[in-house]
Amino acid sequence: MTDRVRLVVIALGGLLLLPYALVIVYALPFIHPVSTLMVADLVTFQGYDRRWVPFDKIAPVLTRSVMMSEDGQFCAHDGVDWVQMRGVVQDALDGEATRGASTIPMQTAKNLFLWNGRNIIRKVLEVPLAMWADLVWSKRRMMEIYLNVAEWGPGIYGIEAAARYHFGVSAANLSQRQAGLLAVALPNPFTRVASKPGRGMQRLSSVVERRARAAGEYIKCLYD
Repeated sequence: MTDRVRLVVIALGGLLLLPYALVIVYALPFIHPVSTLMVADLVTFQGYDRRWVPFDKIAPVLTRSVMMSEDGQFCAHDGVDWVQMRGVVQDALDGEATRGASTIPMQTAKNLFLWNGRNIIRKVLEVPLAMWADLVWSKRRMMEIYLNVAEWGPGIYGIEAAARYHFGVSAANLSQRQAGLLAVALPNPFTRVASKPGRGMQRLSSVVERRARAAGEYIKCLYD
């Protein structure tokens, strides 16, 4: 192995290991991580709006709505919902259209360290990162980071900026309907605009609101 190849291998290894080290750093409560999309917006001089807000300053109805919309087993799994994941793999093997199986830890790992788009390489990198983050962070810290880096529109990141942009209120003062609309917008905040919902989006929001009201034991890891 030549020196040049050795340096390339070392550099690639360092890039692969860096996110695991950052997960440890991000466990510190005074650290406010940024996502790869936020960095891209800065590099391209587009800028962005993100106002970090502590978990305790986020309306519980928003947290419940997001959890029941995106990852109902959040408190039970280890970063990956293996039941859902096996279903996706089986669908792919059967040649059927695959459904989403990304948990909140997986989405957080993707937002912080990887890139958007369906890609097997990204998924292979995402799964162990999600499990590592779930091991290192508390569930509350995981949800806090996720809600502060999630994208809710062009250049709109985090629940505080989203609540103010879409509804003119703080994250602490979101209503049940507003929380439901923001939750169902997450899969694609460019076509699902929380402040301008169509009938389909309003129906989805109603379903999420009902699930959030009945969350009960599903959210015990966040609210003791």
